[in-house]
Amino acid sequence: MDRREFIKNASVLTAMSAVSINPVFAEGVLNGFDKLADENGKFVLQPLPYKTNFLEPVIDEETVYLHYTYHHGGAVKKANKDLEMIQKALKENNLAEVDYWTKKFQYHFSSHVLHTIYWTNLTNKKTEPKGTLKKMLEREFGSVDKAKALIAKISKTVVGAGWGILGYQVYTDRLVCIQSEDHHHLTQWGVIPLLAIDVWEHSYYLKYKNRRGEYVDKIMNIINWDNVAERLEVARKLAK
Repeated sequence: MDRREFIKNASVLTAMSAVSINPVFAEGVLNGFDKLADENGKFVLQPLPYKTNFLEPVIDEETVYLHYTYHHGGAVKKANKDLEMIQKALKENNLAEVDYWTKKFQYHFSSHVLHTIYWTNLTNKKTEPKGTLKKMLEREFGSVDKAKALIAKISKTVVGAGWGILGYQVYTDRLVCIQSEDHHHLTQWGVIPLLAIDVWEHSYYLKYKNRRGEYVDKIMNIINWDNVAERLEVARKLAK
């Protein structure tokens, strides 16, 4: 089994529905930032689609730089390493090692996916949901404001480190709000992430210290709802 074949068939990739080596999250968005891997199947960290001071004053420049370079970038490097170690263990018929590195891969690759979504979900101006996204938020949650309140609440109350996620449930053509502890726990099969709010401390601690709630409230004001809408459009196409 070569590297490309392994990535193509890896259970984690299959499980996350929207993930492949092509930019299927939102085709063409922000100059291909959603392309998670190169043509050889190696995971890559695309150049940040804006300057590190773009999200000021909500997220400070130093946090963006450190977060993108070392946390997201670190996850990409480790995901590649995990796959190398899985291949090595398979060649040596060491199934215990395969199990260990597969768990590592789930963690690091999920981090790559969610961070990629996170960066494109943010802008430096206020936008509002519209079109199909607005209608589906109203249908599922009663109103856009209620949907925003729920997204903020689940983000603030993640136990430990993790994410607040608005996702598209493929089987039912519905939107759902879920929490993810770390990068991969408590997620739902068949849900494609559309909006991912990072509440690991590294995403806010330099500016907000321990005030996660304040960070979430501020970040809700710079959500790029046009990006979320584009992701929804692509997800619904995938579901057909």
